[in-house]
This record gives sequence, structure tokens and C-alpha cells, in this order.
Amino acid sequence: MAARFPIPSTLSPEAQAVLAAVHEQPALPTPAPSDAEGWAYLEALAASTVPEVLETMAMATVGAVPSDEQVDLVERTVGDATFIVATPRSSDRDDRRVLLNMHGGGFTFGGGATARRSTQLVAGNMGLTTWGMDYRQLPHHPFPAGLDDCTAVYRLLLEDHAPEDIVVMGQSGGANLAAALVLRARAEGLPTPAGLALVSPPTDFTFRGESWYTNAEGTTAESFANMLALYKGEYPAEHPYISPLFGDYDDSFPPTIITSGTRDMLLSDAVRLHRKLVKAGVTTELHVWEGAPHGFFMGRAPEDHEHVLQVRTFLRARLR
Repeated sequence: MAARFPIPSTLSPEAQAVLAAVHEQPALPTPAPSDAEGWAYLEALAASTVPEVLETMAMATVGAVPSDEQVDLVERTVGDATFIVATPRSSDRDDRRVLLNMHGGGFTFGGGATARRSTQLVAGNMGLTTWGMDYRQLPHHPFPAGLDDCTAVYRLLLEDHAPEDIVVMGQSGGANLAAALVLRARAEGLPTPAGLALVSPPTDFTFRGESWYTNAEGTTAESFANMLALYKGEYPAEHPYISPLFGDYDDSFPPTIITSGTRDMLLSDAVRLHRKLVKAGVTTELHVWEGAPHGFFMGRAPEDHEHVLQVRTFLRARLR
């Protein structure tokens, strides 16, 4: 795919190289809801255990950078929900702080072995015990299955942790789930976490954000519409647990950091949610990186390290 805009010379050489490579890749097809063969192809791609593919997918679906931190992993379940507990070996046994993370991947990619690896990376990057969701995904589990899984695990977390010791984070589709989880927790009378991080969040699946069209390289509103049709089923796109922009917010919503890039097709979704939070009196920050596409630079550029540090600093400052 040819670049529609010149690659900024102000980016690091590594970021420029990633952008150049991304522009040469063909767009990933999104099958129609009834295209069983097309979805089977995506399922097989998502289940790849080729080491290079798995590592790239793991970093891309959680916005992580390489980490040398030694992390212990335990896979757990509650009801239909599967999650991975990743504990940095350097952490204090008495440290009660926990991060609940939802990986990205368009509600299709990022599960299984990829979720185990990405949770390990997030725990190392954030320096926190991390409960990483391996939530149910498309094509077999549309909304609200994934959100149900996240809610079940959050309820379990609250059984043994004070909300002041919990922060929640999500990337891309996982950021959508993270925002929806907090909205649902409030609606169901659950205490909300101490902080929330939303990385490139899709917040309006009516596709009214400008950047869906100005930043439409690879993933477009038209190509994503097939996924959305399968994901939402009979629910309206404006449902606040599908499009969190339409949720009700006030100053009881937890402090929230939102990140995106100037080439992210979800930039408008990030900006619009941030403005809504500001107007509602929520403590919130919006950070936008020059030239960054959706998913940033695959963990390969200094800009990725800067992004991880920004989110880490915000979340850790929220914890007691």
C-alpha cells in the first residue's frame, strides 16, 4: 500500500522504518459475517504459534515493548472466562497492586498463546502483577461474551483486592472492553478501579469520527463494518457497552489516560471521549504521538518506550 502522506523525518529511524514497512503490507481482509471460510482463515492466523509471528502479535495487541523482566505465569478460569496471572519475580510478596489488562486484536486476534505472552510483557513493562484477559472472541462469541468474561474476572479481583489497589488497561478492542467494563461496573453497583488506561480506543462504532476517513490506510470504516456486524449482533451500535462514547459520565468515573497517534484511524474516537470526560469533570489526560499509526510502532521504536513509560507513570501514580 502506497503511503498517502510522507513519512515524517522528525520520527526516530526505527519508527520511520516501521511506517515504511506498514505501507507496503496489504490490508487484512475482514470477512462478511456469513463467510465461514473467511473467518476460519482469520482464526487460523490468530492461532499461529510461529515464534516470530507470536512475538510480533503479542507486542502489537498490547502496545508493549521488549522486556527482560522475569515473570511467572499462571492460567486461571472463572466460569467461562480465562485469564492469565503474570507476577514479576522482582515484586514484593506484600504488594497488593494489580493491573487488569484487556488485549487488542479487533475482537478476533490476541488470544491463547498470544495472550499469555502479551500478559507477560505487560507485567514486565508496567512492573505490576497483571491479570491478563483471554476473553472469548469472534467469530463464535459475539457481544456480550467478551465483556461478560472481563466483568466476571473483575468481580473475582474485587473479592480479594481493594479497588484502590486495582487499575484497568486495554488496547484497541481491549480498550473498548476496558471502558465498557468500568461503565458496567458502575451500573451494577461495583466499586470502580483507581485508574484506567485506554490505548487507541474505539469508542464510537457508528463510525462518525473524522479520522476513520482521514487516516483510512489499511483498516477503514467500510472494512471494519463486517466485524462490527458480527460482533454486535442485534444490539445497536450506540449501546454504551459497544460504543462507550455514548455512556453516562460524571466525576465519579476513575482517572483516565487516553493515548493515540496522528495516523491512528481511532484518533477521533480518542479525542471525542477525552472531551466528554473533561466536560464531565473526570481527571483525564490525552497523549497523541506524531506519526503513530494504530498500534504505534510494534514495540520497535523509541516512541514505543516513551508511550509505555507515559502509561506506566500515570497508572502507578493512581495506586495507593
